[in-house]
Amino acid sequence: MTEIPAPVPVDRLHFAMPPVHATAEEERAHRKQRLAGALRLFGRLGYEEGVSGHITVRDPEYDDCYWVNPFGAPFGDLTASDLVLADGDGRVVLGGHHVNQAAFTVHAQVHRARPDAVAVAHTHSTHGRALAALGELLDPLTQEACAFYQDHALYDAYTGVTVDAEEARRVALALGPFKGIVLRNHGLLTVGSSVDAAAWWFIAMDRCARIQLAARAAGKPVLIDHRDAVATREQLGTDLVAWINYQPLWLRISRAEPELLS
Repeated sequence: MTEIPAPVPVDRLHFAMPPVHATAEEERAHRKQRLAGALRLFGRLGYEEGVSGHITVRDPEYDDCYWVNPFGAPFGDLTASDLVLADGDGRVVLGGHHVNQAAFTVHAQVHRARPDAVAVAHTHSTHGRALAALGELLDPLTQEACAFYQDHALYDAYTGVTVDAEEARRVALALGPFKGIVLRNHGLLTVGSSVDAAAWWFIAMDRCARIQLAARAAGKPVLIDHRDAVATREQLGTDLVAWINYQPLWLRISRAEPELLS
């Protein structure tokens, strides 16, 4: 019998972790590239709905300024250099395109209320809107849904198309310390300590909404009990886990469409 190879020492096994950058310029370039990639992925996943839908990321140097996709630009074509920098009042400070004021107003208030929220994601995804139309939270039906157990909120009012800062502040207040929120009759919004985390939480939240709707249509779903749901959330509900889960998607899009980095 052939002898099997000796185990590879653990310290020689590669395991990706979030990068740390030495300068604000390097961090800015990284965040913009990740934002362009996330927007392209959202387009591939069918989250684009006309001019609706945004992901924003905080600039690492300029206070109260956020990079965002330009108004009316298709997600699938965006590159890092296409992105627009706007201040917390929605005024463009870098870039040559408008921003969607209605969406940006909400994002800016969330960023202001949550200094830890490096990125905010919101689109009008199909299953997210369906869950929002019911005005319900996610139930702990699967281990993925447990990541949101007692860690997402419901804004129980219709926000609509608004540029009212007070309404946006109420959304931010309802979000509180959580990673996501269901905006009744509107859709989902998620936050994260990186673009990767915010994007993953949005994708995961929309998929959990899909499972919940499908399970309910098929029968009577069995909920995971409180203790197990909390334990699963503690294992799977951190932004680091979200970042790790997102890496296969990032590698796929950045390798297939490297021009997004420019």
